[in-house]
Amino acid sequence: MSDQNAYDTLGLTESSSFEDIQEARNRLLEGCAGDRKQAEVIEAAYDAILMERLRLRQEGKIKVPDRIRFAEEAAEAPLTPAPAKARPARPSWLMDFVDTPSREDLVWPGVIFVALAGIGLALPSLALAVGVGCTIYFLNRKEYRFWRSMLLTLIALTVGLAVGITIGQLAASQGVQLPWESAVDVVQVIAAAFSLALFWVVSGFLR
Repeated sequence: MSDQNAYDTLGLTESSSFEDIQEARNRLLEGCAGDRKQAEVIEAAYDAILMERLRLRQEGKIKVPDRIRFAEEAAEAPLTPAPAKARPARPSWLMDFVDTPSREDLVWPGVIFVALAGIGLALPSLALAVGVGCTIYFLNRKEYRFWRSMLLTLIALTVGLAVGITIGQLAASQGVQLPWESAVDVVQVIAAAFSLALFWVVSGFLR
């Protein structure tokens, strides 16, 4: 996205202040609530403007007040410090991973993972393999970060199998068996089911 297109997207000009840029971003994001694609366009324009101003600052072409992180118009006198903002309830690094899914983001993956859990009653290994692929897909389509999607999926698989096998062994030790004749061990079925449930949680609430 070019710098001029970024300003046009936010309805700003190159002379707009840092506060104007933030207000325009927040106002437009509120107006497109629920429209993920439009929100991504707004965020991309906002990032492009900030990066351009940061470059100008590094080149010494504009002066920046100490109170902000990115480039800004020159200021002749120190500005009144902004009032302290309330600290977020969750740390910023956590916010980068946590997602607020829509109903559609939860329902369709849920249907798929429930179907895979059904397959896992007879073929747990196949269900897990397909579940891994689905989880990577659902995560990657949110941020288009393939390697992070793969890492989160592998962590979920490791935790899911570890906890699921433990639960399955406890169940087996209590004499729990599958209600039908099957060559599949009950531990494998429970481990696969628990892992698929964790896949749904990770793909829905992380990004």
